[in-house]
Amino acid sequence: MIVLLVAALAGATACAGGDESRSGRSSAGAPPPARLALARAPKRPGEILVRGEASPAAHGPYALEGRYVARFEQAAPEDPELDFAGQTAFVVTADRKPQQEGAGTVRVFRAAARTGRHTVTLHGRFYLDVSFGDFPYAIRLTPVGRR
Repeated sequence: MIVLLVAALAGATACAGGDESRSGRSSAGAPPPARLALARAPKRPGEILVRGEASPAAHGPYALEGRYVARFEQAAPEDPELDFAGQTAFVVTADRKPQQEGAGTVRVFRAAARTGRHTVTLHGRFYLDVSFGDFPYAIRLTPVGRR
């Protein structure tokens, strides 16, 4: 009798699949996807936009020439009010080889924050390496002074 009840409940849960509840969570309890404003804006000519769920991750390579305004945004879908100041720093470098710091590596970000901005100068082919970051993120590089 108990076995039949457990089987019936398991079947009902499986049929519910990924239906969204009023809380925004799926019936399986997974958080809703991250909503990153930085990633929603359309890309302009010459911009680079990458998204990821967590670290480590390598994006690229990208041919970069000149100065760029680099911005990032992270989100905690399960806790939209999270103060990132108490979290692991979000660390991004521009590397010549994926996930391999060395000669020519440029630090782009190291910040325990929801968002960040930094101007970098890059010449050549680089990977954007996210070595630390526990949350979904977006990174956007916008060329400076070019139309």
